[in-house]
Formats: sequence, structure tokens, C-alpha cells
Amino acid sequence: MEQLKKEMVKLQEMSQNEHGLYTEVANEKEILKITTNAKLCVVHFFHKEFRRCQIMDKHLLEIARRHFKTKFVKINVENAPFLVEKLHIQVLPCVVAFVDGISVDRIIGFEELGNTDDFTAAILEFRLSQSGVITKQESTKKEERKSILGFAEGNDDDDDDDWD
Repeated sequence: MEQLKKEMVKLQEMSQNEHGLYTEVANEKEILKITTNAKLCVVHFFHKEFRRCQIMDKHLLEIARRHFKTKFVKINVENAPFLVEKLHIQVLPCVVAFVDGISVDRIIGFEELGNTDDFTAAILEFRLSQSGVITKQESTKKEERKSILGFAEGNDDDDDDDWD
């Protein structure tokens, strides 16, 4: 019971700190504070007029809702000249994964996401899970489709030729 209470308090704290949301941060000082205080953090460096940054935003918003333990934020590169230079960000969109305040991975452009504008959130989610910034337990598992009889579909490899 005590452990459950502790977890509830932690969840409330995380909720107050906007976990489960994808928020825009106004300046570099806030980014530094967030990345050093959050155990798991994803930061999207974007430009408001870049179409690909808007595509990345859409997917990160969806993923943030499913991964409550990870803090998701974005910052306009025009408001972060020091960090852009320090992190050597040259191509947008650029998503940087932080674990315990340390940059552990980055996704630059869409090259690792199929090099296409119509990649899915699931592809981005899988890529972020490889860096350890989101956990697989929290990730929503693909629901197995079942037929009307309750059996999983798509398993056609059993040779039931008894009905011929």
C-alpha cells in the first residue's frame, strides 16, 4: 500500500511537470533545466516554417501521450542559438534524446525513418526506444487482430487440408 502511495505521488509530480504532453519551451535556459531534471527527455529542435518539422511535431505529440515517463519538449532553433551550436545541429528536424541529462542519441532529418515524409509514428517510436529514452513496457503493443471466432488472424501457415 505504501509503495502504491509513493507511485501515485510520483505520477502526480510528473503530471504537474507536464509529462505526457508535448510542450514548446521558450528559451535555452528552460531546456537546460528540463533536460537536467528529467530522467528521460526528448527535445525537438525545429523551425516554425519547415514542413518536415511540422510532420515531426505531429508524431511526437502522439508518442508523448503514450510515454508518460518521458518528457517531450520542442524549441524553436531561433530561440536556441547556443544549444544549436553546442550540439552541432545543422539539419532540421533534429530530435535529441537525453537520459539523466546526457545526450545519448539524435535523429537528424527523416533519413533513419524511411527517408520519406509519410513515415508512421510507430517507426519514430521504435527508433526512440532504441536509444532508451522511451521504454518498451510503456509502448502500446500492436493489438492482435482476431477473427469472429476469437482466433488470431494472419496465421495461415498451418496446413489444415482436412476439409478438402
